[in-house]
Amino acid sequence: MYAWSSGTFEQIALSLPTVSRARDLLASTISGLEFMQYVKQWNGTEYENIHIPNETWMENPDPKVTRQFILANTVTDLFFYGRAFWAVTSRNATDGRPMSFEWLPAANIQTPNQIGPQYFGMPDVIQFNGVNLDPNEIVTFLSPTTGVIFTGRRAVNIATHLDQYADRAATIETVPGYLQQTSAGETMSGEELGDLAAQWAQARREGNVIGALNNYVEFKEFQTDPQEVNAAQRQYQALDLARLCSVPAYLVSAPTPGASMTYQNAMQARQDLWLFGCQMYAHALESRLSMNDILGRGRFVHFDTRDLLAMGEMHEALVEPPVPEYEENLI
Repeated sequence: MYAWSSGTFEQIALSLPTVSRARDLLASTISGLEFMQYVKQWNGTEYENIHIPNETWMENPDPKVTRQFILANTVTDLFFYGRAFWAVTSRNATDGRPMSFEWLPAANIQTPNQIGPQYFGMPDVIQFNGVNLDPNEIVTFLSPTTGVIFTGRRAVNIATHLDQYADRAATIETVPGYLQQTSAGETMSGEELGDLAAQWAQARREGNVIGALNNYVEFKEFQTDPQEVNAAQRQYQALDLARLCSVPAYLVSAPTPGASMTYQNAMQARQDLWLFGCQMYAHALESRLSMNDILGRGRFVHFDTRDLLAMGEMHEALVEPPVPEYEENLI
């Protein structure tokens, strides 16, 4: 039941463009980086990282899929569930260390002794769809933050309800308003008013843009357009979802008061994305893969971020394309 409900919530959250965009930025950025192995050497002042040849699995942890696939799904699980899992599929015959892995969806993993949202370490009882797994053959990645399925339910529910209203409003071809009986006619009963409103609403749902009313009933527009109110609410909620996802708001085109959303410096955008969003998940992966059960003592792994954070040419990059303005030629 836990796996089923969590998987459903993940699909609902990803149906929101802000959450989907944030997840895509995090997953695509980290999965596009390559691993590098190094050892530390003391030079008399500080430790210096000396790079050494990579292990075979660092090029492609799972030979059956691409590195981008397994890393992107691992980051997604850390983002949503606060942890991710790899199964060891082969080991080195010499030292017994892993040589290949397989990603296990966190939505299908149960840990009866650690049900979350706060995890207290590596689980020693792991089940995949109710089947017990050997903890020694499972690599567990723990996120430094609590997963979105635990912290974001309220924000996601609000955004979903606002989107549902916008979806319903999109099918209404007439302006929002209400029916009011005039003083010229006999006062209608509550049942008659209800029937009239139901028939009018049914006609609008069926796409009838032409209505007919007698002298005793008037249609009046709302002074405040509910769709405009909904648009403002959705804009604020997009900003709230950006906070939830720990991604700078301008990167997901969420409105930020006092800041321009149109142009941002490309180098600064990459640095902001890495510092505020990707870095914590990348460090969670690096730290776990550098533990002694994966690599030999004194060996470490990290992502190659040189190209991502390179001090390249300063230029302006279009983050959100401006809406062109067209002038009508009046003849």
